[in-house]
Amino acid sequence: MNAAAHLRNAKRLVVKIGSSLLVDEDSGKLRQDWLDALCDDVAAVHGRGQEVLIVTSGAVAIGRGPLGMTGRKLRLEEKQAAAAAGQMRLTQAYQTSLDRHGITVAQVLVTLDDTEDRRRYLNARNTLDTLLKLRAIPVINENDSVATAEIRFGDNDRLAARVTQMISADTCVLFSDIDGLYTADPRNNPRATLVAEVREVTPEIEAMAGVSGSSFGSGGMVTKIMAAKICVGAGCRMAIAPGKPLHPLKSLEDGGRSTWFLPTAEPRAARKRWIAGSVQTLGALIVDEGAVNALASGKSLLPAGVVDVSGDFERGDAVEVRGQDGRVIAKGLSAYGADDMRAIKGRKSDDIENILGYRGRSEAIHRDDLVVGS
Repeated sequence: MNAAAHLRNAKRLVVKIGSSLLVDEDSGKLRQDWLDALCDDVAAVHGRGQEVLIVTSGAVAIGRGPLGMTGRKLRLEEKQAAAAAGQMRLTQAYQTSLDRHGITVAQVLVTLDDTEDRRRYLNARNTLDTLLKLRAIPVINENDSVATAEIRFGDNDRLAARVTQMISADTCVLFSDIDGLYTADPRNNPRATLVAEVREVTPEIEAMAGVSGSSFGSGGMVTKIMAAKICVGAGCRMAIAPGKPLHPLKSLEDGGRSTWFLPTAEPRAARKRWIAGSVQTLGALIVDEGAVNALASGKSLLPAGVVDVSGDFERGDAVEVRGQDGRVIAKGLSAYGADDMRAIKGRKSDDIENILGYRGRSEAIHRDDLVVGS
């Protein structure tokens, strides 16, 4: 597959936009013509059935001006105030631009805790999955107005990678003020050459990373390499591409200069490998013969097939799936905690809401969260 085909063949695409692309550094104003061109590109991708999420910086940069805080370095509490003032303007700018194409924008604000706390991680993932199914475009930013120095991502390159990992996206594009990873900093070394493709993030690749050259952006090539390691580990390909020109996504699709980091496994395979080898089980679901046969054919585990529950686990924890003879036949992430699972075992999915008082997942373990034969 050539570089241009990576984008055309994406099923679920994460696009990261930095502050220096969205906001004019001299005036502090939004580059509306650039944003409209980007949204035209996004609409074209969305229109052919691909799912798109946008991870965007810019709230602090846009909010500085209205609060009279331009031209100086901001303290943490001032950044939080600027983010609060700028976030509504930022989201509205995306919605106004995508309204021209009849596309709904959904604002999602996250912090690092949201990607590391199991319950909040699952809630965020389910929200994003639902928005994508409804054909909305989530516009995601770090929740700078409440985040502190201890819990901030510090840059949206890694946030984009965490979102990519969370939703099992197959493609992530980080738009930058340069056109990819070079063997050295091209601003200082005229002999630096572009690295078009990376299949393994080695120490030599990491050593090529430079530092941020923008007064607005907090990320540099170092954070992009960190993001690449997260994406590749999750089975997702990632590109670093130039974002300054108009229509950057179309340019990338047409074969524009870029660096692609390529994984050795697809997102689903990488996720299942993680479940099989890296997650400790905290309980077990005992299933009947019909469920055993359904799992063997690649189906999800439904509550109706569960005959018993052991252990003490929460929603999202890993559990074993055992036959009635005690044989372990699978391993997966439970859609319900142990108490709720005991309440709905053996019951039809349509009965879950009446039993638990809320409408949860139809599956006890979804097939995407299930590894058979572990």
